[in-house]
Amino acid sequence: MGIYLVSVSSQDWSPAGEDGHGDIASALNAELARRGLPPYEAKGGPGAPDWFEEKLSPSMDGFDALCRERLTPDERDALLGWSLLVPFALAEAVPLPVASSYTDETLVVGAPYVLGLAERLAGAIGLPLDLIPATFRALELTAWFLDGAADKAATTRPGPWADDLSSAFYTAVYLRAAQYSLRHGCAMTYS
Repeated sequence: MGIYLVSVSSQDWSPAGEDGHGDIASALNAELARRGLPPYEAKGGPGAPDWFEEKLSPSMDGFDALCRERLTPDERDALLGWSLLVPFALAEAVPLPVASSYTDETLVVGAPYVLGLAERLAGAIGLPLDLIPATFRALELTAWFLDGAADKAATTRPGPWADDLSSAFYTAVYLRAAQYSLRHGCAMTYS
């Protein structure tokens, strides 16, 4: 068990009910229309490249401290508070009065914004992006950080990132999730 950050397939985007996100999709598209923006139509499905899934199990205390040190309070709140990441830019976070998996309302944030924040954090800690997996296989980052590869990399590529591997993990997860969302045109959520 635990919390997972996952991509939302087109099949799961529109249906209402336990496994679907139809209520959120309808509320988001109504809010986008109110703002004069086009509706979001999910992409992906069978044949879409690999599913994005990462288990969020390490402590977030160090990552929260990193965010407090390097981001403004509004940036930190958006990065740590979203419950739906969408593959397009939004001028601001969009609260929806619809429950998501772990919250009473859904906070929607654009992937370009999250990507920019994660890139700033990655730069601040010297995250070795050339070593960190980017093939977007399920649980790839989780395994790399928790099964020893990150520890080995830290001995050959020391730096601030290696001082707190849990913070490095969350920086990498948010960075890769935003990249995946933009590359494949799909939303991301917690499950």
